[in-house]
Amino acid sequence: MRPTDAELYQLAEQTGQALSRRGIMLASAESCTGGWVGMLVTAVPGSSAWYERGFITYTNTAKHDMLGVQTATLETFGAVSEPTVLEMAQGALTHSRAHIAVAISGIAGPGGGTPKKPVGTVCIAWAMQDGTRLTTTCRLSGDREEIRARAVAAALRGVIELLD
Repeated sequence: MRPTDAELYQLAEQTGQALSRRGIMLASAESCTGGWVGMLVTAVPGSSAWYERGFITYTNTAKHDMLGVQTATLETFGAVSEPTVLEMAQGALTHSRAHIAVAISGIAGPGGGTPKKPVGTVCIAWAMQDGTRLTTTCRLSGDREEIRARAVAAALRGVIELLD
């Protein structure tokens, strides 16, 4: 069962509270979630005080052009990989005025999976201006909407945990 809209909204509020307490701003770089993080956090009143901008980079070309993800990284590891999301998060910091960035890339399905990277494989990275870098790979279950919702929830939980 996917997180409910109310649960996702609550995570967005908690993210905003954590960012506000530190007086910092967030940027997002999204692929498989198509801007869902940005949509969710901007639903919270006052989010302009802590959400700086979002990048929707669905293709490898967009990841390269907008975020500076190296072609070699994409060719070697693929779009759904920890090295790629780390470069996406770093690129979001470089191309914004945010202090922390979260990046998501994954295979939401129903097609596109491989034995090595099945549907539900989602990579997430967090990067901060102070040099903190974290990545994770999740294996999420469910249909396309459930996988995407779970990825958004994991990304926001990571921001909250990193800041608290």
